[in-house]
Amino acid sequence: MGDTNGQVVAGGHGEGNRLDQLNRPTDVLIDKETNSLIICDWKNQRVVRWSRRSGTTQGEILIDNIGCWGLAMDDQRYLYISDIKKHEVRRYQIGDKNGTIVAGGNGKGAGLNQLNAPRFIFVDQQQTVYVSDWDNHHVMKWNKGAKEGIVVAGGQGQGNALTQLSYPQGLFVDTLGTIYVADPNNDRVMRWPKGAEQGTVIVGGNGKGEGANQFRYPRGLSFDRHGNLHVADCNNHRVQRFSIE
Repeated sequence: MGDTNGQVVAGGHGEGNRLDQLNRPTDVLIDKETNSLIICDWKNQRVVRWSRRSGTTQGEILIDNIGCWGLAMDDQRYLYISDIKKHEVRRYQIGDKNGTIVAGGNGKGAGLNQLNAPRFIFVDQQQTVYVSDWDNHHVMKWNKGAKEGIVVAGGQGQGNALTQLSYPQGLFVDTLGTIYVADPNNDRVMRWPKGAEQGTVIVGGNGKGEGANQFRYPRGLSFDRHGNLHVADCNNHRVQRFSIE
């Protein structure tokens, strides 16, 4: 806190596929157990791990040849990865290269057993998987072991009504099952209470722009332990923090 300069902790040697390089990383999480970063190295089609210990100069490949985009880890340290090429989410034990399909896996489509270019994922304590199903313009929930998902946000086609999303991305689900989702093409972040037919706009939704209440393509989001919402405001090249009531 208070730093005005960041510190490079992974990559930093230009675009490339060497072990000391990354190419358009899309997601990252911290594995506290091994004090390392797990990174979706999207353009290199691989998931890599970088130790956070000082002196680390390169990462190691955990899984390669995967169209990864989003990452999540549950309380049992299972790793979940969305694959935008195979239209599925798989769960992996660290060290396992094959994984188990936990959402989608039935080709590209809009059926309840399918996904279409899944982006970000969130996993709760029951190992329920939530997926922002990008090209289907909705968020899906897959209970543990389920063969089909449930649409829990959007699902009324692409648009800007309160029942709709447009290419949803970043995702967070609280302990009550309330869904927070970045709705980038509508330049807003929405909240969908559990079981709700429509969402509410909690930040943005004031047109595309650079104002403090505006976004240009909000892509990622997360909450800190004080309940502040942080939004990666992609095309404004900034991260914004909001206190949410």
